[in-house]
Amino acid sequence: MDFTAKPRKTMMFILVLVCAGCAALASLDLDKQYGKAAATNRAAPAGDSLLSDHYSKHVKPVIEARCVVCHACYDSPCQLNMSSADGIERGAHKDKVYDGARLLAATPNRLFIDAISTQQWRERGFFPVLNERSQNAQANTQASVLARSLLLKQQHPLPQGDILPEAFDFSLNRSQSCPTIEEFDHYAQSQPYAGMPYGLPGLTDDEHNLLLNWLKQGAAMPDAPALADAELAEVAKLEQWLNADNLNMQLSARYIYEHLFTSHLYFSALHAEHQTPQFYNLVRSTTPPGKPVEVIASRRPFDDPGVTRVYYRLQPVLSTLVNKTHQPYDINADLLAKWQQWFVDADYSVSELPGYQPEIAANPLTAFVQLPVNTRYRFMLERAENTIMGYIKGPVCRGQVALNVINDHFWVYFVAPELASSNEVEAFYLSQQDNLRLPAEKESSTLALSWVAFAKRQGNYVRARSAFLNNAFKDGRHLTLDGIWAGDGDNTNASLTVFRHFDNATVVKGLQGQSPKTAWVIDYALLERIHYLLVAGFDVYGNYGHQLMTRLYMDFLRMEGESNFLALLPPDTRRSEFAAWYQKSGTELTAFIRDDINAFGQPTGIRYSSDNPKAELYQRLQQHLAGVQPQRYQLANSKLAANSKALLAQLHNITGQAASVLPEMTMLMVEPANGKPAELYTLLRNSAHYNVNSLFSEADNRNPAQDNMTLVYGLLGSYPNAFWRVKEADLAKLVAQAEQIKTEPDYTKLLDNFGVRRTAADFWAFSDQLNQQFMRQQPIDSGWLDYNRLENR
Repeated sequence: MDFTAKPRKTMMFILVLVCAGCAALASLDLDKQYGKAAATNRAAPAGDSLLSDHYSKHVKPVIEARCVVCHACYDSPCQLNMSSADGIERGAHKDKVYDGARLLAATPNRLFIDAISTQQWRERGFFPVLNERSQNAQANTQASVLARSLLLKQQHPLPQGDILPEAFDFSLNRSQSCPTIEEFDHYAQSQPYAGMPYGLPGLTDDEHNLLLNWLKQGAAMPDAPALADAELAEVAKLEQWLNADNLNMQLSARYIYEHLFTSHLYFSALHAEHQTPQFYNLVRSTTPPGKPVEVIASRRPFDDPGVTRVYYRLQPVLSTLVNKTHQPYDINADLLAKWQQWFVDADYSVSELPGYQPEIAANPLTAFVQLPVNTRYRFMLERAENTIMGYIKGPVCRGQVALNVINDHFWVYFVAPELASSNEVEAFYLSQQDNLRLPAEKESSTLALSWVAFAKRQGNYVRARSAFLNNAFKDGRHLTLDGIWAGDGDNTNASLTVFRHFDNATVVKGLQGQSPKTAWVIDYALLERIHYLLVAGFDVYGNYGHQLMTRLYMDFLRMEGESNFLALLPPDTRRSEFAAWYQKSGTELTAFIRDDINAFGQPTGIRYSSDNPKAELYQRLQQHLAGVQPQRYQLANSKLAANSKALLAQLHNITGQAASVLPEMTMLMVEPANGKPAELYTLLRNSAHYNVNSLFSEADNRNPAQDNMTLVYGLLGSYPNAFWRVKEADLAKLVAQAEQIKTEPDYTKLLDNFGVRRTAADFWAFSDQLNQQFMRQQPIDSGWLDYNRLENR
């Protein structure tokens, strides 16, 4: 389901008056026919085992494959989240979650957190998409937005043609009509092509009849099944460990929770290798283990819980897994042994638990000062991919406010824990608590002018840090590759690759793609602040000032990571590289760049032998980390013929104008000549920029001549822009066409031959094959893809 653009503003006022009058009349008519609407009118046939079984086996798979692909998380059109029975019952809302211009913070409306009952959601402004009047077959279709939307699509399928008319608005920030059932007649009359699924082919007759019959019978949705005894035992064991009474463990559990609250925890020992496990959210509850969970609904994980004692509990994930929010986190024996070592057996003592005042709780360097830095850093490093994934998949679903501040493709390395958590470094961090304060302490409604004070503190910190490093690395001591974490010999989180796709991004383990323009080296303080700025401290419901301050502060953190990488290069190269990274830089951070960044003046301890030190450094880092490089996305995994793999590899070499015409994320299905199962690949466009520190007009900073491509084996990313399908025998033709692209018409010709457009008659059959294969191959990490970014060209 989707809801499309409103009429143009010139007629808006008149239309509002007309619609209001029509809606009032429609409401009276519906009341007369089917009785007054009330959440309590919804029948409760979910207890009928036959109806419940029918939903689970037949109805739910259709909703997942046809509705959830557009309706999940905060970017669901009209906030209609169809990934769970609770979300469908909750319904839709006319307000948008993503609003970067609001002056005051909005009221959070998080499913499973901010309200529980349907009536509570009605009081928060959500309106039903199911019938909440008399429960009979006619009312269940005629008084249901969901049913009427399906019928509208059947009456008005997509217009003919490969490309939909401009009237179909797929822009991310489009206005949304969000009609209630009282407004639906006018909506259908004014926008006949707005039936569901919006802008995609309609359901098959069998699928349509299945959903409509389900709705006619009362839309029964069963309660979640009980957990298996083995699951309950593991949950009890972990909850008991997290909720020990001593102060050390209470502080440790708070730290663990504040870093894992967006993750999906699971117990791998309970499931076969190719089986999707039961996942859990780690939540704060007012109730101890053994009693029903009562979630503390605070805006942020470090806000005052309002109770004397907080309990950390596991709550089963009830929603359909969607890739854009899925952060799987394996709780296994090896990990628990490390947690025991870091949090319980380590030599430290907590004398008093920190408070929840914003100036304390929003700054992890202050709140957790009694936890050893080694404990904190080791915890985040152990699953570094998940730590970074938090600001990509965590509390926002999509996040241009944080993501237009990073380059489209870069590599991430980490300072070795032995170096990052020495006594000298820990003492330095202690001295910098005030300078390392974060914008989240200003909470969700703040003035953007507050940024000036944070900029000053960040400048003070960078200067102090440079002085500390200049003093530490003198008298013949230098930074070398020994200071880069090598994963303790077996941890593949030692290096990461980040791909940014305008307002969403992907992070994966290992060094993927060609050598990037920039790279980061992250130490403890930087990793911690990234998490507390963009995950723990970010409020998607916050006002303009909160979001702007977050965006501006992330500039500092990006440059800090880049400068750590530059410190490994010769001093002259540091300056030239930094100048190349910040061409045509705007005025927002010019003084900061000039005065505070790259003040580290000591020579590198690495001896370079070429005239391209950055390329040489990348090569040496690759060798340094060779033993912990994962192979999951390598083309070598393909079972295609050698010449076919060589052809695919040529897509790596597309650059410049040809690359700039291609979509940001293309998912490619190759059908082997030998009849074996199709193989999946992802082709990513890495958009080049002169700089990424300018706040506005990102297009003005684009440098298309430097665009390039990355091809990986398997699916990578959550928001495909395009689908291609090719027989192995036609790979040469596909690659040749892709290499010759110079204009939009050239790309259109490629789609004519190999594209699976959103208008394709077999779109849903292709979608099912792609998603099902993804889930079979990656039962832990996968999840339904999101189609809100599919192109129309």
